[in-house]
Amino acid sequence: MEPRAKVWLEQDGKLVLSDYRVQLLRLIEESGSLSDAAQAMGLSYRRAWGKVKEIEHNLGVKLLESAAGGPGGGGSRLTPEARRLVEQYDRFRKAAEADLEQDFRQTFGR
Repeated sequence: MEPRAKVWLEQDGKLVLSDYRVQLLRLIEESGSLSDAAQAMGLSYRRAWGKVKEIEHNLGVKLLESAAGGPGGGGSRLTPEARRLVEQYDRFRKAAEADLEQDFRQTFGR
């Protein structure tokens, strides 16, 4: 047996961060493109954009800095606040997994 848990964060009863949402933000930062991040996750651009706007609305912070497309291309990158949120979520997630594993071992043994 192995323990499994889903983790997400809410603010005022509204979902703001989850593994899925943080993965989208991570892919935007890595690719420099909301479109590429959406494609990598199998999402439509519209759905990915909607998720970003939903998080922004629920948290009250801007997550993306975008440049318009065209001949020179465009792109998106995370704001400093968004990068900080992703880093904090990752630290929290790792700590939660470590606690879960420790509690599992104490309860069920090796």
